[in-house]
Amino acid sequence: MREFTVEELAAFDGKDGRAAYAAYKGTVYDISASAMWVEGDHEGWHAAGADLTAEHADAPHDEYVVDFPAVGKLI
Repeated sequence: MREFTVEELAAFDGKDGRAAYAAYKGTVYDISASAMWVEGDHEGWHAAGADLTAEHADAPHDEYVVDFPAVGKLI
């Protein structure tokens, strides 16, 4: 699997046709196809291209909702 730095992950923000990736607990997921992540935005609360591990604590759902294709690891 590809390794991503925080800076490299930031390029996958889902804007202007770019893929939308997000990291959670060290794994990078492709969230591009999710209807919940339009243009890299998750309902005005979260943005693609970031490590969302800490932000998940505020989510109204458990971690099992993180069911997207893994594309790499955050280093």
